[in-house]
Amino acid sequence: MVIQAMHIPTPEEIKARRESLGMKQTELAGKAGISQSMVARIETGSVDPRVSTLRKIIGVLNAAARPRTTAARVMHTPVYSVEPGDPISSAVEIMEKTDISQIPVLENGIPVGCISESAIVNAIEDQGSHRGQRALVRNFMESGFPTVPPDMDIETVIRVLQQNHAVLVVESGKVLGVITKHDLISLVRER
Repeated sequence: MVIQAMHIPTPEEIKARRESLGMKQTELAGKAGISQSMVARIETGSVDPRVSTLRKIIGVLNAAARPRTTAARVMHTPVYSVEPGDPISSAVEIMEKTDISQIPVLENGIPVGCISESAIVNAIEDQGSHRGQRALVRNFMESGFPTVPPDMDIETVIRVLQQNHAVLVVESGKVLGVITKHDLISLVRER
């Protein structure tokens, strides 16, 4: 068995790293589950901390150094959409071409609903009883996808996606991108 040596940071290295991250001793202490006075004593070198305490401190500092994953980082574009006055056939065409199962309905660029495969099946069934009428998106659209700002943390987006098929990323009323459950799979590889 080969034992790899672990770099044990000096008190000066810990303090320099904390300060470079713009973190106060109290913030580091709170996140590491230790007292602020313990952090101060470790940074001055007046105490020799346990390995478990050092691991907690290093874990907090490393997590703070990682870039925060936001909705903007995970979203994809372009966002395929239809208007309420479009025929259902337009939605079907987009879904077949892009291999997606639901798309947002936008009116003048503003989200007003969504259309899904099940809504289209209902439209086909309904069209059978109303042969002469053209099936429009507005007659079969469902409630829209939730919207989030581009800087929303991905943990919150994940919670929203647990109850919804997709989330639209919106800033100043403009749809910038979309996040689906499938998009979150890429996060598993990154973590």
